[in-house]
Amino acid sequence: MLILKNISKKLGSFQLRNISISIPAGTYYVLLGRSGSGKTQLLELIAGLNKPDYGEIWLEGENITFQRIQNRNIGLVFQDYAVFPNMTVLENIAYSISSGRKNKNLVRERVLKISSELNISHLLERNTKHLSGGELQRVALARTLIRSPRLLLLDEPMASIDASLKDDIKRLFRRLNRSGLTIIHVTHDYREAVSLASRVGVIHGGRIIQEGTPDEVFRKPVNKFVARYSGIRNFFRVKFIESEGKWKAFCNGDMVFSLSGNSYPDEGLLLIRSDDIKISGCSSVQCPENCFRGIVSDILPSEYGMEITVEAGETFYIDISSDTFRQYPFCEGSEVWISFPKEACIVLHENK
Repeated sequence: MLILKNISKKLGSFQLRNISISIPAGTYYVLLGRSGSGKTQLLELIAGLNKPDYGEIWLEGENITFQRIQNRNIGLVFQDYAVFPNMTVLENIAYSISSGRKNKNLVRERVLKISSELNISHLLERNTKHLSGGELQRVALARTLIRSPRLLLLDEPMASIDASLKDDIKRLFRRLNRSGLTIIHVTHDYREAVSLASRVGVIHGGRIIQEGTPDEVFRKPVNKFVARYSGIRNFFRVKFIESEGKWKAFCNGDMVFSLSGNSYPDEGLLLIRSDDIKISGCSSVQCPENCFRGIVSDILPSEYGMEITVEAGETFYIDISSDTFRQYPFCEGSEVWISFPKEACIVLHENK
């Protein structure tokens, strides 16, 4: 297990502040944040490239806060791979274990084994100058994994990978994690977190602002920043009123949302995920609450299929699959009905 206790570090005008997280062994932990949020700086502290001003770092029950980097047995793969351009792939992979009096045959045997596992055996005699981004990524991984690290740190590992190769690299990361390797993967891409993480931490301004499983973080964001990061576009400023034991949210005095639950603030923000909203050409008798008539104002392709914008007193953004769109070919200007269950309403306090 990796434990960070109240880690703080001042770096010029920027500061990591009071970061405390516990990452169980075997976890695939994605640290999600924008550029300049502190995610790479936190990796460097864990790896030993830098030392915290305050706090402690524990790994497998050992305090490694001020331990030398070469004694931590932590693997770090940089965003730019940091391979040696004047060496072959074999020489790059062997570099970290070929010093001293190690048996050359044993070194080569280990290189052949790890290169086979990462499917780069055919590249061993090639110079790294002529490799693709995906190939360089595997070489950098092999050079790190050949030391059998107890923790693998990945700094924006997909940033320079072609879209056509990303699925292959993701499968490789998942396989490594399933073998028992603990991985901390930093990225700015929400989709990487969804597809890889068993736990997610969102970092902003040098602080961890939310942590949990992907479902906990992205289905129940604690503030507007996390909500926007997870792709939520439907935000409504509302006032909450209870009547006869039922809670309603009033938006601009015209639109009324029905809510589940039994306690709400006086006012705040109501969030609805685009894929939680259903759209049809007729009123839904199965969902009398939170069912609204609207007019389609825009239709755009999206990563999920199609995004449909509906004006229904407020603007709603709805994601549907391409198959659904082919079955129900909505068009701009057409009348539609949108609906969503009460449980789809996410409430944030005003000050968040």
